Amino acid sequence: MANKLKKGDEVVVISGDHKGNKGKILQMLREKNRVIVEGVNMIKKHEKKTQDNPQGAIIEREASLHFSNVRRTDLKNK
Repeated sequence: MANKLKKGDEVVVISGDHKGNKGKILQMLREKNRVIVEGVNMIKKHEKKTQDNPQGAIIEREASLHFSNVRRTDLKNK
């Protein structure tokens, strides 16, 4: 895989529902060819009731994107 992205890079989404959104890469999932970008592709996740959280909750968090749908914003290296 000739992927030059890494954790902490600033990227912009170039295709899909979130096209044009910018953010920082929080996590690389190299075995699945996916990235998690801060503030992009937000999903709502239901959390079960536990002793720590007796009410349960709906948590909003980032879902992964395929790395081909993002591009680094600092293209000074080219």
